[in-house]
Parts: sequence; structure tokens; C-alpha cells
Amino acid sequence: MNIVGTVELNFVEGYNELRWNPLLGCWVIVSSGRAVRPWREAEKCPFCPGSEETGYGWDVVLLDNKYPALRRDAKVSRQSLDLYRVERAYGGAKVVVETPSHEGDLDTIPAENLVKYIGILARVAEEECRDPAVEYVLPFRNKGEVIGVSLTHPHSQIYILPFVPPRVRREYEMMRQHRAERGRCLLCDVLDLEYEEGSRVLYENSGFTAFLPFFAMWPYEVHIYSRRHVESLIELSADERALLADAIKVIVAGYNTLFGFSLPYMMIFHQRPCRGYEGFHLHVEFYPVHRTADKLKYAAGIEWGGWVFTYDGLPEEKAGELRGALARAVEKMREQGYIAMGKVYSR
Repeated sequence: MNIVGTVELNFVEGYNELRWNPLLGCWVIVSSGRAVRPWREAEKCPFCPGSEETGYGWDVVLLDNKYPALRRDAKVSRQSLDLYRVERAYGGAKVVVETPSHEGDLDTIPAENLVKYIGILARVAEEECRDPAVEYVLPFRNKGEVIGVSLTHPHSQIYILPFVPPRVRREYEMMRQHRAERGRCLLCDVLDLEYEEGSRVLYENSGFTAFLPFFAMWPYEVHIYSRRHVESLIELSADERALLADAIKVIVAGYNTLFGFSLPYMMIFHQRPCRGYEGFHLHVEFYPVHRTADKLKYAAGIEWGGWVFTYDGLPEEKAGELRGALARAVEKMREQGYIAMGKVYSR
């Protein structure tokens, strides 16, 4: 039986607050209860079928995070003092478990699970944005121990935020500036330029294009842009959800083929905030941390201290490596019964 369910959990008590960083003009989420969340050596996986959290009879399940960084009944540990502003970390945190299988990745779970998963992300965004105190819904996926994943069963997270994340604000400011200067969408123009050059486009279907950006910061960073100007997951049609699922599935399969092992990565959905920000363009960004099979890309002094990323090699070379991995991955998936809905781009 295929069920998409929501499970209510009892939250761990603690303080959930926002502390204002006056140097950078952004909020830091402080959550004392998350310090006691289970780590990888837990005896029983809480996301496997039959656990207290998930039960039985599901293929994709939506859970409330048992150790949320934000919550509706958030409490603060102290009061504000002048520049040191403190507010409740109002919001929520959810988990989407994409498969009952304890092992695997987005390229190995059934395609219909991945389509349901995207539908759940859209539904959560639509429902949570009805709350006037919620400003942004941020779905993301961390995979791999080097990323810091606490539980290895395939899953994603959704943060429901009372503010718009600084990176999204900055993206929109650049989109707004570009539209004011040129009268066009920035991401649509980026996609046109990627096709014009052709050397970094990786995969395309009728709804989405995946490419390694000209301005990549991580060695094998990949962006997926909607080819139609869509602002959020909520706006996707049923066909577009299937096409986005296909693009994600193919890119993850390419990652897992690149070096012959399951590649750690972060995947983040960037969509329009709950209110305002007209003209935002939906996209997905992947940040793998490997620069070779046995070396990691560490964000170190220049990256953290100056917010200036360095790139070893050329993005065009890395894109070529990824194209080869994608071609092998698509062929392997075909042999296993999944026919990609688009093609690996070559020129």
C-alpha cells in the first residue's frame, strides 16, 4: 500500500531562539535541545518501517523532526540587550523519508517515490506559507558522513523559517537588479548563456536543465533550473514534478558513478519566499564536497573568513568528467529498467 503520511511526535524540551549577528545582519538559530539528538550508532534506525516514528505501510513519509531547530512553541533563554537581539525561533522542522529501504539514494529509489517526494515539498511549502509569521520554506538534503549526517537512512529535511535566508535574499537582489537593468530574468539569461557556450550543460529534459555553473564554487557543483519561468515548487504541474524528479535522479546517479562510490553531497531547493519577491526563479543546487576520489574540498580560511571561494581546475573540465559519468549512469539505469526522460548533453 502506498501512503504518504504525517506523524506527530513529542518534542525534546529546550530553548529555540534566534540571535542577531550585527556584523553580518542575519539571524543565527540557537537550539539547545538538538545537542542530545541520536547519532549514527543508534541501535535501531528511527526511519525504518516498524519504528515508533514511521510505523508500517508507507513508501514516502513526512515526519515532524523530533529535535527541531525551530518550533511553534519556542522559548528563549534570555532577553535582548542593546545590539544583542534575541527572538523566538518560531517555525518548524520536518523530515521526509523517501524510501522504506535503509540503504540507497535518490537514484535508486523508485521514480514514483521521488515524484511523491517533490509533491510533499510543494504541499508543505503551500501549507506553511499560510502562517503569516512564516517567511520561507527551505527543503534540503544532506548525504554522507563527511557532510555530518547523523542518521544514514535516506531522508531530507524542511526548515520552516520566520525570516528569508541571507543567501536567498542576495540571490533575489541580484535578480531584481538584473531585471531593472535588462528587463529580463537573471536565471533565464544564465541558462541561455550556458547553452550558448555549451561546455558545462550536463543534462536536459523538456522541463529542466542541469549544468555545472560558470561561477561554480564547489568542484562538481550542479544547478538544475526550470526551463519555464517558475517561482516555487507550488507552481509546478504534475508533469513538471515528474521532470524535476527525473533530472534529480539522473544527476545523483551521475554523482554516484563519478568515482565509483556513493558520493556525499548537499542538495538545496531555492524557491520564492512566502510573500513578495516576485520574479524569483526556482532552482536546485548541489554541493558535493569531493574534488577527487580521495580528496575533499574544504571551505577554509579564504572561504569562511572572506566568503571568497577558490576553484582548483576549470569548471569546463569538471563538467566533462560529469558528462562521462552521467552517460554511464543513464545507460546503467536503462539496463535496470528506468528510461531517462531527457538526454545527456554533448556538443
